[in-house]
Amino acid sequence: MILVAVAIVIAIAVAFWASGLVGIFTRFEKLEILSAYQSTGDDVDKIVIRVRNTGSSPTSVTEVVLNGMFVKEAPSTCNIPVGSTATITITTSGLKGGVTYEVMLRTSGGKQYPTAVLAHSDGSTDGNLNIGNVGCEVGGGA
Repeated sequence: MILVAVAIVIAIAVAFWASGLVGIFTRFEKLEILSAYQSTGDDVDKIVIRVRNTGSSPTSVTEVVLNGMFVKEAPSTCNIPVGSTATITITTSGLKGGVTYEVMLRTSGGKQYPTAVLAHSDGSTDGNLNIGNVGCEVGGGA
């Protein structure tokens, strides 16, 4: 009788342990791109991308790629908690009005999130595309 009770207690403990492992291994990363646009002003052009982490695991934007070319590593402060939003800003010059630029965000989970940005006005230089800084501002769950 005692052996049966011990076996039941062990079975229950294993079930709770296994259910905890399931929760850990079923977490996933998912960024939802809310908006992507060109912002101009102060002789600086910017590509602004707003994202929200709708997954069940926090993530970080680690790299930014523009038109298939590695731009820069994102700042180490671009950690996006679950449910939060982030604004990623790429300072550029030389964007051509009417041209669509593909921006790819790569994350710490190894996923890639592409979006397209239509430049609505010519850049502030001679037409050669130049990439400056990549910035990231993480906000709340708005």
